[in-house]
Formats: sequence, structure tokens, C-alpha cells
Amino acid sequence: MIRVVLFLVAAGLIALGVAWFADRPGEVAITWIGYRIETSIMVAAIAVMLAVIFVTVLWSIFRAIARSPDQVSLFLRHRRAIKGYLAITRGLIAVGAGDARAAQKSAADAVRLSPGDPLALLLSAQSAQMAGDRVAAERTFRAMAGRSDTKLLGLRGLYMEAQRRDDANAARLFAEEAAKIAPAPAWAGQAVLDDRCAAADWAGALAALDAMRSALDKSVYRRQRAVLLTAGALALEDSDRDRSRALALEAVKLAPDLVPAAALAGRRLAESGELRKAGKILEAVWKASPHPDIVETYANLRFGDSARDRQARVKKLADKMPHHIESALALARAALDARNFAAARAALASYVSSPSRRVATLMAEIEEIEHGDEGRAREWLARAMRAAPDPAWTADGVVTERWLAVSPVTGRLDAFQWKVPLAEIGFARPALEAAASSPPRPAAPIEIPAVPAGESARAPRRGKIAAKAAQKPKPAEAVIPLVHAPDDPGPDSVLEPDPIPEPSAPPADTWQRIRQLFR
Repeated sequence: MIRVVLFLVAAGLIALGVAWFADRPGEVAITWIGYRIETSIMVAAIAVMLAVIFVTVLWSIFRAIARSPDQVSLFLRHRRAIKGYLAITRGLIAVGAGDARAAQKSAADAVRLSPGDPLALLLSAQSAQMAGDRVAAERTFRAMAGRSDTKLLGLRGLYMEAQRRDDANAARLFAEEAAKIAPAPAWAGQAVLDDRCAAADWAGALAALDAMRSALDKSVYRRQRAVLLTAGALALEDSDRDRSRALALEAVKLAPDLVPAAALAGRRLAESGELRKAGKILEAVWKASPHPDIVETYANLRFGDSARDRQARVKKLADKMPHHIESALALARAALDARNFAAARAALASYVSSPSRRVATLMAEIEEIEHGDEGRAREWLARAMRAAPDPAWTADGVVTERWLAVSPVTGRLDAFQWKVPLAEIGFARPALEAAASSPPRPAAPIEIPAVPAGESARAPRRGKIAAKAAQKPKPAEAVIPLVHAPDDPGPDSVLEPDPIPEPSAPPADTWQRIRQLFR
């Protein structure tokens, strides 16, 4: 709308000017080299305008002729760039589709048409990787690392190539060089952190973690820093106890539920006489993550206490998580050490029907220490061998008795968790402990009679076997009968088809099954 208004205003002004000249006629005389030209003002103005237009046209033609080589060169370069762009596009699509031959051909065209294009270099490196030419790929990545616009991409490629050929030293150098660039990429900081952790350089790992703090979530940063501080404190536990204590306390502040940090801090505080502070730290982590290490540290806060004192202290801790199996195990162990066998049995009473390995082992100790009954102790040890496993420090399929900061398989930080091994694949209960029946009903515990003095321990074993045989489920009939494939019985053999059983109700007992044979 504004342009239309401006056009109308300009046209009106021009019309006014023309009308003004037409209303005021005049003459113009030009004398030059003996010639005299006389004309009106209007004709002279039109002549000047035509002269200006003619000169402008001549100048445009001259300038076009003078600039034609540059224009032709620009057109050719533009055309070449378009061809290079199309080659790069085809090459990247071929890389994504896994077509190595097409990717190599497109990479060659892209490098020929656009030799300095970053995408052409990337396509060349990726096509070389697809073809298995590691030397060409590394050469291309080095060329990219030498440029300012593709340096990070080149270093990333060199780092990956070094990892493929298991050159840890070269991979570390490339990652460190990339980490020095601001802002540092996340992969470089993580690679440097993993390298420091693999070398147990906890101070260097903390520095690497601090360098990538801005790229991490606050909770993740606090947790990983607490893990690194705990690892450093454990490494200094025997050489520098003061430094170890300071690191452990800082780790507890960052992650109050980190069991190794709390246990170490409790031991160091107990050594320095700060029992109240140590107790608060241990009680707090016990409420969040009950663990045997917390029980052991809490029970031995005071050096030289009697077994009954330790039992009372453990009971105080267990009362904070009364329905947890770790509380029951802690109470049973403390009572067993104090020779309070009734309390030990009472603590494990809720778990003996389907015991875990630690429960069965404790029951075996109780039977052997209290009564000297080796037979019942062996029975409990046999149950422990086939009982459900207890939680342990587990990471990537590795189970250890002590906590580690880094997984020995993948090098992942904070990988170990206190959990039942193989819990991810559905191991929920001991396969040989709970009796199964159809229809399902709760399995009753197997009572093991005591062995009188002078008698063999085989009697209770036979009683237990008989009880298991009585509870053994009846085999279920196949829903779909199995047909066995013949194994070339020979020319004289005649194969009879397998009979298909008629559907019938399952027999109520063994006698009914026998009677059905004579019908």
C-alpha cells in the first residue's frame, strides 16, 4: 500500500513539472563551431533525457563486456558447487544406507568438485571407514583436525580410530586436546574422566569432572563427585587418615545414601572420638540404604565393648527399619555373638520358611553353636547352597564383596549397586526350595525332627526326603502331544502314528490312574 501511494505521488509530481514547463514556454540557443541551434525548453529537456539514457545504456554494455570473464567464472563455480553439494548429498545417503561403493564414488566426486568443503572431508572419512581403509580415514581426520572449523570433528574421528585399534594412549591424547577447546564437548570430558578413573587417578578424575560440570545435571554431578571422593578416601585410608576422613565427610554431604562413604566416615569419626556425629551419619544412611557394612561400623563404634553392648546398639539401629531383612540379619548376628540364641532365632523366624543364603548359613551356625548338632547344621548348609542369593555389589555381571567406584568391564563410574545378582532376568525365589502344586497353594515349611543322642543323622534326612516326596507335584499332562520324528527306521519298518490321547479329566490320585489302565 505504501509503495502504491509513493508511486502515485511521484507520478503527480512529474506531471506537475511537465505542466509547469508547458505553461512557461521559452527558447534555448546553442552556438558551437559556427553552428547555432535554437529550440524550445521542452524539446531541450527531452533531448537531455534521451542523451542521458543513451549514455547509460552505452556504459552498461561496456561494463557487461568488461565483467564478462568474472561472471562466467562465477557461473562455473556456482555450477561446480551445486554438483559438489549433490555429490555430498548422495554420498551421505549412501553412507546411511550402507552402500559402500556408492559412498566411495560420491566421496571422490565431492572431493574433486568441492575439495575444501568440510562435508566433503567428512564424507571421505566415513566412506573410508565403511570400506575398512583405516589409514585413509585417519589421514582425512588429521586434515580436519588441522582446520579451525573442523578441528573438533577431526579430533573426535581420531579418538574413535585410536579406540578401534586399542591405542589407549593416543585416544587419551586426542581427548585431552579436545577437552582444552572452550566450550569443551561432552564426549571429550567424559573420555578424560574415564581415563583418569581407569588409572585410579582420583584427583585427576575430580578435575575432569569439574571441567565438565556445566554439561551435567546437578544431581548427576553431585553423585559422581561423591563417588570419586569416596574412591580417593578409600585409597588414602591406610596412608593419610586425616585426608581420607575429610574426603569421606565431603562425600557424605554430597550423597547421604552412599554406603561406602558413610561407613568410612563412621570409622574415621569413631577413631577420633566423635561418636555422636558418626552415629547420626550411619543412622541416616541406614534409613536410606540398609547394608551390612553400616551394621558392622555402627556395632563397633566403641572399641572394647562387650558382645551384649554391641547387641543393644545393633537393636537400636535395627528398630529404625524393623521390617527389613538386613535388620533381622543384623539382630541375629549380634545375638549369636552374644550367645543369645533365643533372640537370634526370633530375629530370623519370619525368614526361615524361604531362607536366603545368609539366613540359612546363620541358622546352621545357631544349630551348631547352641546344640552342637552337626546334622541339622549340615541340613541348613545344604539349604543355603540352593537358596536364593543375597544382595551383593553388582555391576555389568561382576559380583564383588567390596564396593568399587568403576566397573572393571565397561569402565563406567558409579556402576556397582547393592542388589541381588541376576535380578534383572527374573530370578525371584529359589528354584528348589518352594514346593509347587496345581492348584497353587502356599507351601508349608518342612519340619526337621531333632536327632536323638546316639542315633545317626540319616533319620532326619530320610524324613525330609519323605516330606519332599509327599509334597512333590504330580506331572501335568501335555496340552499338545509330542510327535517324535522317525530316524529312518528302514525299509521293513512300518511307522505307526502316535496315538492322540482323548481329553479327559486328570486322575484324582494314583489308584484312579491304575484303575483306568484296566478299563
